[in-house]
This record gives sequence, structure tokens and C-alpha cells, in this order.
Amino acid sequence: MTQPIKTIAMVAGEASGDLLGSHLMEALKQVMPEVRFVGIGGPKMQAAGMEVLVPMEKLAVRGYVEVLRHYLEIVGIRRKLRAQLISSPPDLFIGVDAPDFNLGLELALKQRGVPIVHYVSPSIWAWRSGRIHKIKQAVSHMLTLFPFEAPLYEKVGVPVTYVGHPLADMLPDMPNRNAMREQMRLPMHTRVFALLPGSRQSEVRQLAATYIETAKLILHKLPDAQFLVPLASRETRIIFENMQWKLEAQDLPITLLFGHAHDAMIAADGVLVASGTATLEAALLKRPMVITYRMPGFTYWLSKRKQYQPYVGLPNILAGKFVVPELLQEDATPENLAQALLNFVNDKGAVAQLEDTFTGMHLTLRQNTAQKAAAAILPYLSNA
Repeated sequence: MTQPIKTIAMVAGEASGDLLGSHLMEALKQVMPEVRFVGIGGPKMQAAGMEVLVPMEKLAVRGYVEVLRHYLEIVGIRRKLRAQLISSPPDLFIGVDAPDFNLGLELALKQRGVPIVHYVSPSIWAWRSGRIHKIKQAVSHMLTLFPFEAPLYEKVGVPVTYVGHPLADMLPDMPNRNAMREQMRLPMHTRVFALLPGSRQSEVRQLAATYIETAKLILHKLPDAQFLVPLASRETRIIFENMQWKLEAQDLPITLLFGHAHDAMIAADGVLVASGTATLEAALLKRPMVITYRMPGFTYWLSKRKQYQPYVGLPNILAGKFVVPELLQEDATPENLAQALLNFVNDKGAVAQLEDTFTGMHLTLRQNTAQKAAAAILPYLSNA
């Protein structure tokens, strides 16, 4: 007798979730080729076979002020999706990160008998730890990316599996800087800096001027320095280029790239990076970095009040101490950023020590993530 095709509903809210979701989909299809995926995802999940009900970009907003602007639209999307999934229940629901959107949806589906897997723990270790009780009500199983997260769920009786981070599987142990520079036609002898102002338009608007002024100051100290600026979209490139013209900086030795953030970091001696997943990417690529961020003042004030740890960058969180500088908000001046970058890249001992620290992180996070996550999920499908 032919087994019925299983349907998995998934929701991812931004680019990092799209990457995680697509890898997981491919791993599940290896053991269950006929599985059907529906929900909200980006281009990678769509390419992996998802029937996209709502474009992921509709959810990709960040910060209190920004979310408020889109609140009614996002609530409407969740209400419509909830009604659709309740009327035609999937065999399993997987929320990929996006906890503010997914947890309420997961609770409603779980109450109607749909097993729920949440992939990527909300940052309960950083702020709003009370959410763990809502999570316990809403999910059947939590998949965590970082090893220190699993004990928090075990303590309150939430089934949990530490699966590692897929970037640790994807990225090389020790990238070849010389080969990358040769590929990108960059001089071997000069200092190269990768400047990553974020993937969202709002982030690039907040940071573009600061990054350009930082490059000017570095160039004053290192006249042969070169700068690589990976940008995620045509819109973010236009924002950055317009700021170059506004600051009369179009003659700076800055190369704008469409994507290729990993290539830029591999080629670089030092990285200036907006906080987020890119900080982990820089760590796994064993690059000295300075972490920075700017956001609307009210959003930053609210976030700061709820923050439990003194650091925001993933390399520092994983290390449990400051291993790389963080210069945020009013401290994120071009003078401070340029000095911090130059101090780091000119200290060979500090760079070597940092490479050892990041290598240890890499080995801990490398867990064959997608396959491990799929193995944790399969029992819920066999029981469905």
C-alpha cells in the first residue's frame, strides 16, 4: 500500500532562515523524497521545492519602530496563514527562527494536534528569558544552533536537540587568503579591509556614512589600503553609492560587490561588520573583526534595557567574553572604528590568538547540522 505524501509547513522570516530552511529541506528529501513543503520562505527554500504562500520579504523587518510600521500587514499575514493551516493541517510545522511571528502560530497549530519543531532558539540567554514558558507551550521540539542553549530547555522539560550551525559545515577550516586575492585581482602586499554594513536597507542607511568616513581615516594611515563592500541587493548598493557621492568619496579605493561577502572576508586582513550572523561568518573564516551597529535611538534604548549580557556579537557570546571589539551606537564613530581595526590587524600576536579561538568555535559548531536536524524531525513525521 502506498504511503500518503507527508506535508510540512515551514515559515522563515529572513535570509539566514531561508538558508537554514533550504538545507533542512534538502536533508529531509534525502530520506523522504516525496515530502511536500508549503509556507513562507525565500529564494533558496523556493528553489529547494517549497510552495511559497507569502514572499519572505513581507516578514523581513527588524526593530520595534520598524515592526510597528508593518504591524497590521504582518498580523494579517499570520491570521490568514493560521486559518489556511488549520483548515488544511500539515503533518508537521517547522518554524525557522522568526519567533515573534512563529510562536503564536505554532501555539495555535499545536493546540489542534499538529506537531511543532522550532529551528533556532530565540535568544532567551540574551534577553526576555521568560519567553521559555511560552515556547514550552508552543513547541514539540526545539533545535538549537549553539551548545549552551540546549541545557536551558532541558531544565524546563522542553525536548531539544543541539544540531550545530550549518555555516560551520559550509565554511573551510582555514581559508586561503592568497588564492582569494589572486582570484579577485587584489595585490598580495597591501592591507585589505572588508566593510559589511548589513543586508537590510535600513542598516545600510544607518551605517554607510560611518563606514565611508572610517575608510577615509584608514587610508590616511595606510595609503595603499583597499576596501571591499559586499552589498546584498541593488537597493542597498544604490544607498551606499549615493552616500559616497554625498561625502565626495567616489575616488576612495572601494570596490562594491553584489554579494560575495565570504570572498571579501577571506581576502581581507580585517573586517568591519554590522552585528548579526555576519559576525559568526567572519569568526568561522578566522578573520579579525570589529563589530558595530547603529539603530534608531528608541529601538536601541528598548533593546538595551532588556539585554542580559554585555556583548551582542556572536563571537563574544560564544566565547563568553570580549574577544573582538564591539562599538555600538554613539561609540560607533569613524575615529573609534578606524583605530580599533588598525590596532587589531597590526598586532600579529592578537591575530594568531584570535585564529586559535575561532578554530575552537568552528570545531564545536560543526555537527553536520542539516542531517542532524532531519534525524530529530523524522520521528514526528513517522507518527503523523
